[in-house]
Amino acid sequence: MEHTTKSAFVAIVGRPNVGKSSILNALMGQKIAIVSPRPQTTRTRIMGVLTENDVQLVFTDTPGLHKPRTKLGEAMVRAVDEGISGGDMCVLVVEEKGEIAPAETQLIEQFSKMHLPAILVINKTDRLRNKELLAERIAQYSALYDFSAVVPLSALTGDGMDALKSELFAIAEPGPHFFPDDTLTDQPERVIVSELIRESMLNLLSDEIPHGIAVDIESMKERAGGDMFDITATIYCEKDSHKGIIIGKKGAMLKKIGTTARQAAEGFLCCRVNLQLWVKVREDWRNKLGSLRMFGLDNSETF
Repeated sequence: MEHTTKSAFVAIVGRPNVGKSSILNALMGQKIAIVSPRPQTTRTRIMGVLTENDVQLVFTDTPGLHKPRTKLGEAMVRAVDEGISGGDMCVLVVEEKGEIAPAETQLIEQFSKMHLPAILVINKTDRLRNKELLAERIAQYSALYDFSAVVPLSALTGDGMDALKSELFAIAEPGPHFFPDDTLTDQPERVIVSELIRESMLNLLSDEIPHGIAVDIESMKERAGGDMFDITATIYCEKDSHKGIIIGKKGAMLKKIGTTARQAAEGFLCCRVNLQLWVKVREDWRNKLGSLRMFGLDNSETF
């Protein structure tokens, strides 16, 4: 009997803050994408590779689809479109209640035009006290598209994640593995570390500031012996007032950001980290293509 491998490119899509990155991390069994309670946490397409036995799934965690207000926002929307167009299937993540958002309707229309297999994931079911409302929620979306499967789950508790994984593996089709079987992500280590620093700021700073910050890893060197990384990173913000808030009184906030980011980086790199952070102002960088390219956030040349 011939030994056949299977594979699929899977785009995880949805509106902001529905839990796409949390679902990717749960599927992978470890952190690939940063997570915060704030919408639009993910800015680029983060790829995770899951290989089990003969099946390889290549996941793309896309930014939340929203109406862009800056050049960065436009790049994020293009990343969603590219994720869908490059996928063999899509996972549409929605919340457990509420009206169907225009962004979700737009995504479903894209599925229909491309005749893409799609799985509907209803996340945050741990918050749903009346489970009978799930049937109504499923009917809402099923009226708009013939989903290959519907999976209620909670990325927070892990309930339903095995069911989602089974459905994804079932849809994969015969084909080669596109990455070595031990690959976890296509993102370089320095990109993951920069995102971990940004995650620390997303969780520690006030509402206005996080969307106006970017992180550039100036240097990342492994010491002889491989037991420590020396990392220097610059945090860019858009206003002098934001710089003061990021640094904090006597440097207290920057120290707190550095501590939480260092701990996360040590968990990811599996060794000690010496992290040095600097803060600079670059006004209105979200609307400047040069800055977006510098931070790896401009994908316009791929379209």
